[in-house]
Amino acid sequence: MGLALGLMTLASLGLFIFGAKANHSPEFSYLIWNLFLAWIPLGLSLWLSKVLQRKLWSSWEGLLATLLWIGFLPNSFYMVTDFIHIQEVSRIDLLYDVVMFSSFIFTGLLLGFISLYVIHQSLLQRLSRRTAHGVVAGVLFVCSFAIYLGRDLRWNTWDILVNPGGILIDVSERFLHPLTYSPAYTTTITFFVLLGSVYTVGWQLTRAMRYQKIMDDKERDCIT
Repeated sequence: MGLALGLMTLASLGLFIFGAKANHSPEFSYLIWNLFLAWIPLGLSLWLSKVLQRKLWSSWEGLLATLLWIGFLPNSFYMVTDFIHIQEVSRIDLLYDVVMFSSFIFTGLLLGFISLYVIHQSLLQRLSRRTAHGVVAGVLFVCSFAIYLGRDLRWNTWDILVNPGGILIDVSERFLHPLTYSPAYTTTITFFVLLGSVYTVGWQLTRAMRYQKIMDDKERDCIT
C-alpha cells in the first residue's frame, strides 16, 4: 500500500511539473504543500498504532499522537475544496488541470481514509463495534467542521497553537448563533455526508475482500 501511495504521489507531482512547464508558470503549487500535509495524518496514525501496542491509549504518548492526528487529519479531506481554484487563472488546457487536480485530491483523500481506517481498527480492539463506529463518525464530523473553518474562515492547523483564542471565539459564535451562521452547518453536514458515505463504501469493500480471502483460504485448505 505504501508503494502504491508513493507512486500516486509521484504521478501527481509529475502532472504538476509537466503542467507548470507547459504554462510557463508554477501556479497551483500549493497543491504540493497540501498533499504533503495529507501525508502527515497517515504517519501519525501509524505512530499511534505502534504506541498502542505497548502503552495505554491514556498514556501521554497515546494522547499526544491522538491530538496531533485529529489536528492534521482534516488537511487530507480539505483538498476536495481545492477544486474551486481551478478556473481562477487562464491556462492552456482546462481538462489537463482537471486531471491534475483530481490526482492530487484523490491521493489526499485516500491518505486520509487509510489513516482513519488504521485508527478504526485500533478502536475496534478496545471498544464495542457500535461505539467504535460512533467515534469514527464523530471524527468525520469534526473534520467536516474543520473544512468549513479552513475554507470559509481561513483557519489552519497551525492556528490551533498560534491563535487558539481566535478559533475558540469563531467556533463559539457559530454555536451560540446558529441561525446567523447557517453556512457553517450547511458546509459541515454536506462534507460529513460525503466523507461518511465514501468511507462506508470503502469499509464495506474492505470487509468483503477480507471475507473472500478467508473463504479462499478455507477452500485451499480443503483441497490440500
